[in-house]
Amino acid sequence: MSKVEMGEEEQEQDGIAVDDPEKKASSASGRLQLPPSSSLREALSSTSSLSLREQHHDEELELKWAAIERLPTWDRLHTSLPLNADGARPPEPVDVRRLGAADRRELVHTLIADIHKDNLRLLRHQRRRMDRVGVRQPTVEVRWRNLRVDAECQVVDGKPLPTLLNSAISTLSLLTTMLGFNRNQERIHILKDVTGILKPSRMTLLLGPPGCGKTTLLLALAGKLNKSLKVTGEIDYNGVKLQDFVPEKTSAYIGQYDLHVPEMTVRETLDFSARFQGVGSRAEIMKEVIRREKEAGIIPDPNIDTYMKAISVDGLERSMQTDYIMKIMGLDICADVLVGDAMRRGISGGEKKRLT
Repeated sequence: MSKVEMGEEEQEQDGIAVDDPEKKASSASGRLQLPPSSSLREALSSTSSLSLREQHHDEELELKWAAIERLPTWDRLHTSLPLNADGARPPEPVDVRRLGAADRRELVHTLIADIHKDNLRLLRHQRRRMDRVGVRQPTVEVRWRNLRVDAECQVVDGKPLPTLLNSAISTLSLLTTMLGFNRNQERIHILKDVTGILKPSRMTLLLGPPGCGKTTLLLALAGKLNKSLKVTGEIDYNGVKLQDFVPEKTSAYIGQYDLHVPEMTVRETLDFSARFQGVGSRAEIMKEVIRREKEAGIIPDPNIDTYMKAISVDGLERSMQTDYIMKIMGLDICADVLVGDAMRRGISGGEKKRLT
């Protein structure tokens, strides 16, 4: 091959490898596709219509909420504007005391779709709403110092045979013991100089070997010890002695045995307990929250407001708190199933323990 032919070949190869700037620009301009003017107008019109709908939606909410704020305090405490599952509001404010079973389930499902994530989010929303107006939940701090629990036990050598002679001896021994003679008793120290503190908003785990007095300590703190036991030391709730108030209104002891009415369903059991326990201070807290929100001109989240107002109503036969507890404990799937016992088929052992 001659040098001239090689040069031409190299020029051809170079021409293939090197991009022409003019061709590149023309190809790039060919690939760029601008939307038609009609599509652009449709996009702008849809955006403007969406913003108008949102503005109209907010104005409608403000008007309805202004109507609620004009109500008396007692009616305002029980009136709200919950959102439906599709985000629509009812045409008029609803009374939370008259929410049906389907409405309660829909609201709880809207607030807690995922138990592991939404439950904490719901609690934080409630806390944030109260913090925004400077309202705090009441807290309880339990302290005990030098707590000592003793029991008087009778020492026996064993149960004798049920003969006539042994029965007569047992009767005479009982009579002499009642008269104060021949008392063969021993004092047992169940708890000895125990001191501790339970901080509010904290979970405390009590560990110990069997028979060390864990149950006795918890019963003592809840004020449910047997009257025959001798208790010394100090127990106070927020500085108030245990003898100066009713501890059952502040604390509760839950035993390890599942004691339920087997003929009742899970929902009936929780509703029954809710009516007995009441709502505590939730009604007073909610009244203060809505008063301060009205003064500050704050419109709360509709579903959070409905939920907080619904769980603050006392004496309802069907409570929103029941639907909430069944949801977070996984008992909503067996809400209408009998609790049951050894003679009646009911819920499983794990479900019964969660119900307890």
